[in-house]
Amino acid sequence: MLVWALSLLLNNRHVLKEAQEELDKHIGRERRVKESDISNLVYLQAITKETLRLYPAGYHVQKGTWLIVNLWKLHRDPHVWGDDLLEFKPERFLSTHKNVDVRGQNFELIPLGAGRRSCPGTNFGLQMLHLVLANLLHAFEVSTVSDDVVDMTESAGLTNIKATPLDVLVAPRLSPSLY
Repeated sequence: MLVWALSLLLNNRHVLKEAQEELDKHIGRERRVKESDISNLVYLQAITKETLRLYPAGYHVQKGTWLIVNLWKLHRDPHVWGDDLLEFKPERFLSTHKNVDVRGQNFELIPLGAGRRSCPGTNFGLQMLHLVLANLLHAFEVSTVSDDVVDMTESAGLTNIKATPLDVLVAPRLSPSLY
């Protein structure tokens, strides 16, 4: 999920900039991000939700299970997400879909499943995604080679991975003493 989030941010530099501004506002540049900071980073959390909406991680389905849920269609329903449903817009989770969660309670967004078949690692996965993404965006300027657009082609299969590798350049944003 981190690769998808970074890919989307690199293709939407204004979102990347706003995320880093939020980090600078709440954390500053004199220290590193701590786990306790994540609850104040609402835009970062919206980025995570939007990433999971567009590129859900995938599922392990046991042999013999009948599965008919089409998450791609569900997460791109124009009646729920509007005309801009294909755009990466974390702001939708700060306004029109503010109360929509990814933990299986809102059936219009179930990237990690719902009910008995939901991902058992949801809470840990979200906690780690928030913390790692926050630390990465706070500590480094990220860019693509030659400022190219990132190819967002998905692979086939039950696990949703990028078909092409993500090549990223990183440069420090913080004081050398913080690394």
